[in-house]
Amino acid sequence: MPATDTVDRFVGGLPGETRRLAPAEWGITVAAELAAGWPLDVGVRIDEGLLRVQAFALSADEAINPWNFLHWNRGTRYIRFACTRAGDIWVHADLPVTAVDELTLDRLLGLVVEGAVLARTTMQGGTEPDAGGADAAGGWGQLS
Repeated sequence: MPATDTVDRFVGGLPGETRRLAPAEWGITVAAELAAGWPLDVGVRIDEGLLRVQAFALSADEAINPWNFLHWNRGTRYIRFACTRAGDIWVHADLPVTAVDELTLDRLLGLVVEGAVLARTTMQGGTEPDAGGADAAGGWGQLS
């Protein structure tokens, strides 16, 4: 089965708000109560042989030290944190389309959401990120 069909079927079966934005692009909104207080928009796209997932985690804030997230990347699997020039924090993941199946997609989306939620809750608590937290093996179902 083509990766686009797998993703389309999986995203279409998720609870909450999902949408197909283009032939190989989807949007998912995780409800505020599941995403540390405000909705989390997750983008999914297949392009040039890769499944790409990204989520906006935090707005730029002087309380955020983006270097901590760079260090946090050393302890994560599949996902990574990025910082824009403006200081916004994003969570990203890439997977070859040849590796896309429902279980792997569930895990990848779960890790992106978990990373964004963990970044949000860490900053809400005013503490530094703990490198051990963002690499849990969770799937989408464990976060909903």
